[in-house]
Amino acid sequence: MTNRVSYAPQDFQKMCKQAERDHESRKLIVLMERVRRQIAERDDPSLKATKDASGPDSDASLLKLPSRSVPFER
Repeated sequence: MTNRVSYAPQDFQKMCKQAERDHESRKLIVLMERVRRQIAERDDPSLKATKDASGPDSDASLLKLPSRSVPFER
């Protein structure tokens, strides 16, 4: 017989909701950083030239979002 941890249904639902909130907050952080960078580039066009030299998808390396196949990544 295996020793499995079984959570109560309401605990599992709470964990799912918390995971969704964590995921949404990470997406919001990435979006805010992108907007800040765009505003800075608009105010100072020399920043855009340095970003072009670094590569096209450099903001993907800023924050790795968890994949949907891993619901509880910690």
